[in-house]
Amino acid sequence: MPEHSLPNLRDMTLEEIEGFIAARGKEKYRARQIMKWLYWQGAASFDEMTDLAKDFRIALAGLARIGQPDVEAIQTSFDTTKKILFRLEDGLSIESVLIPGKNHWTICVSTQAGCRMGCRFCLTGQGGLKRSLRPSEITSQITVLQRALPEGPQIRNIVLMGMGEPLDNYDAVLKAIRIITSDYGLGFSNRKVTLSTCGLAPMIEKLGADICINLAISLNAAENEKRSELMPVNRKYPLKELLHACRNYPMPGRRMLTFEYILMAGVNDSARDAEKLVDLLKDLHCKLNLIAFNEYPGSAYKTPSQESVSAFQQILLKNHYTAILRASKGRDIFAACGQLNGEESHVSSTAPATPPSSAFDTENRRG
Repeated sequence: MPEHSLPNLRDMTLEEIEGFIAARGKEKYRARQIMKWLYWQGAASFDEMTDLAKDFRIALAGLARIGQPDVEAIQTSFDTTKKILFRLEDGLSIESVLIPGKNHWTICVSTQAGCRMGCRFCLTGQGGLKRSLRPSEITSQITVLQRALPEGPQIRNIVLMGMGEPLDNYDAVLKAIRIITSDYGLGFSNRKVTLSTCGLAPMIEKLGADICINLAISLNAAENEKRSELMPVNRKYPLKELLHACRNYPMPGRRMLTFEYILMAGVNDSARDAEKLVDLLKDLHCKLNLIAFNEYPGSAYKTPSQESVSAFQQILLKNHYTAILRASKGRDIFAACGQLNGEESHVSSTAPATPPSSAFDTENRRG
């Protein structure tokens, strides 16, 4: 049987590996050993799994495989953000971003090659959806970089905010999250995992019933007409339906929903827009991430002035919202929010020649 036709163990949860080997006469506890090799040791072959009997390793090699994407290119921004281009087994490409923080790194992970949501301001969606990623292609963006880059061991947060709409690839994303948060997988706390969605309302409620992770909603407008123009998904799931799903999403303890708002000059950055946002979210336990639009060649929208962004924020703060200005890291290598497209980028002519102003927070979110 050709190797690529064999099942990939990185596409399986612990329970699925247990069932896979039990059906072939092996003890279930061996699955925990396999998971540790895959996610703790980064094993790329069965030969490396030295605490498994040699005949078992040989048998496994005939029944399954260990596949993961290859790193094709790495670009580094002036602010030390890194954008990684991965080549998938079928030749398609995706991108991940490593974002620097204080004594840690955040990895922004893609869940699809392309995207079919069609948000007008997002470069990723302009080429449409090529295909959804398998669980192994999602988790391997983390495991490969944990070992391939010196920053890898300092990855502390995972954000599913790269290429694609995570909830449009629900089953694979859910399985990947379970591997990421499994004690025998990558071992991340669910408090360190955030999923960003453009607003697939029924899937938000399903996610809340299936697993508990942080949720960020890309909002970008406080009225249906404007949001539908920017984000076609709003025509199917308008604000009332979206916010109903958000209210039903479980956020234990003091955790809050996050609403992401990309400010575009002359489109959604006025005082009136801010006041409408105040009214829209008034009964939700939430915080807001404000992100100035990141331009790219051919984009129809423009970056607002820092003055208008700050004025927008002040209206939210005066109404007792937590509203954080997120600095757009990696703009010069097209690694910022809305700029990923699965291709190696040249230095951006629209990026600032110096790091962002200190008036902006040093964290960021991708898209």
